[in-house]
Amino acid sequence: MEAKTTRRLFQEGKAGQRMVAVVLKHPQRRGKTYRVATAEDARVFREAEAAPQGKRERLMLEWGMDPVPYEPLPLMSGVFNVPLYGITNWGDLFNARQQLALITFADKVRQAHEQMLAKGTDPAFATAVATCFGLLVDRLADYNSSLCSWHNTGEKVGHTLNRQALPMVWDYFEIYPFSGASGDAPSAIGWIRKVLSHCSHIPKAQAGVATVVQSSATQLSYSDGYFDAVFTDPPYYINVPYADLSDFFYVWLKRTVGHLYPDLFSTPLTPKSQEICQMQHWDPERYADKTKEWFENMLTRAFAEIHRVLKPGGVAVIVYAHKSTAGWETVINALLDSGLVVTGAWPLYTEMKARLRARDSATLSSSIYIVARKVARQPTGFYNEVREELRQHLDHKLQRLWEEGIGGADFFIAAIGSAIEVFGKYEQVMDYEGNVIRADRLLQDVRTIATDYAVRQILQNGFTGEVSDLTRLYVLWRWNYGEARVPFDEARKLAQSCGVDLAREWGRRGFVSKEREFVRLLGPQKRKLDDLEKDDTRELVDVLHRVLLLWEKGRREELVQALAASGYGRSEAFYRVAQAVSETLPNESKEKKLLDGFLVGRERVREEVGKTGQQERLFE
Repeated sequence: MEAKTTRRLFQEGKAGQRMVAVVLKHPQRRGKTYRVATAEDARVFREAEAAPQGKRERLMLEWGMDPVPYEPLPLMSGVFNVPLYGITNWGDLFNARQQLALITFADKVRQAHEQMLAKGTDPAFATAVATCFGLLVDRLADYNSSLCSWHNTGEKVGHTLNRQALPMVWDYFEIYPFSGASGDAPSAIGWIRKVLSHCSHIPKAQAGVATVVQSSATQLSYSDGYFDAVFTDPPYYINVPYADLSDFFYVWLKRTVGHLYPDLFSTPLTPKSQEICQMQHWDPERYADKTKEWFENMLTRAFAEIHRVLKPGGVAVIVYAHKSTAGWETVINALLDSGLVVTGAWPLYTEMKARLRARDSATLSSSIYIVARKVARQPTGFYNEVREELRQHLDHKLQRLWEEGIGGADFFIAAIGSAIEVFGKYEQVMDYEGNVIRADRLLQDVRTIATDYAVRQILQNGFTGEVSDLTRLYVLWRWNYGEARVPFDEARKLAQSCGVDLAREWGRRGFVSKEREFVRLLGPQKRKLDDLEKDDTRELVDVLHRVLLLWEKGRREELVQALAASGYGRSEAFYRVAQAVSETLPNESKEKKLLDGFLVGRERVREEVGKTGQQERLFE
């Protein structure tokens, strides 16, 4: 069934749900038992569907609000897609039995607080205990919604927010809150106790315990020169709608402890007007003012505030991990305008390679730790001189990154971080015509320098002059992004650094493919042999793809003829490119399997190509 049809049926209320299996856990036995859902299971669920209404009406009168959170849930393409299926408010994320369980727990949290006060418990202590119980309800909501999947290998429930999104789930798991399994109420209490125990062991410094303050990063309540160091992990440009995601927990906290913190829960949903995040691309109407310029301006104000509260010579550490150059443009311009001087930048591995987002997108494995200080800057630098300084600095830094095994997208991002060390030490950088050089120009040069270096290393220096710009792009793309699709602007900038015009390339029926706002470089398995033979192109990658498809079909004679006619059959650069591409791809890649199979017999192929050449010369 087409996706648009499925969505329409959901929106019209014509979709349903059916229990298909039950998972049992015995308290004295290891492992789980599975059985098919019975008519009795379905009957019990139907009873639960009718139960919440009376309780809901009673609690609505007592609390002055609907106990089920029916605040609106926004549609954000690629992040919150559940509204496409009629799930338009936060309460819709839970089936009737889950709603009944959660509002019952929420009611008990309020009752516990009232009973503590009735028994003469210190009000502050009673509020603290009730707050912990409020967190219990939030954890239950995370592990008991209609977006919870079943973790097959671990045989346990997966929680709602296993990544920063709310995608549609077609088969979900509903946990009994007292099942004794992961994700139930006792295990949630256990986690809260562990956190409290951990925090209670933090040693008290002579000046007092740590202080937590809720305030804007653009208006810190500290005097000038107050801190020795500041550490921050700012929002990553357009990656995550933090405040909108936090509404999942906010709506339940408002129902459990909102009356205990009226100032914090005075709004229907979390306040978002001052959140430093570029949001316009997700919801142009609601976030019309959250543009790239707004994000950069607010980030500059936050960095300038860090500069103000640092002591002279103080250190600021800024963690950043956005993969796009547009994201880096904003953070670099903000740093340049803040007065902070970058003195170092290094990548540290922080991300799981197997996370969901990494499957068909060019993701990072590391975050860049930018170290800056509050020190005096050098006067204006002229770009011709700064660019040469930048090249020398990057040659040394890229060599070290390469030796430490930093590769792919991480290599380019680390190069950007290193470049700020040179660029940021000047009050401003200008060309001889008086134009101020900003981050976009810097990043263009950095990408070109890093591209040249990476290709030399991948192809082992001696072969770089023997391959075309298109081949350089293909090798670099596979090393950088694998077989993932890449946003058009990122792809264009990488191609530009290789001297390739992407728009021209996808018009020639080659290996460059445009998929809406994304670009993908096609492997041989995605191309048609007939097209390659008709085009009869001499481009190395096209010939390689043609050869691999002929090898797969066992058409040996044609394979040898194609290599002989193109002149690549005895070219070491041709085989080095094939080997380099293979080394960048994962073992499960179809392209890698084709490459490895062909390369196993490369010496024999060369001999056959040589014989073909000799025969042709005999008949000339």
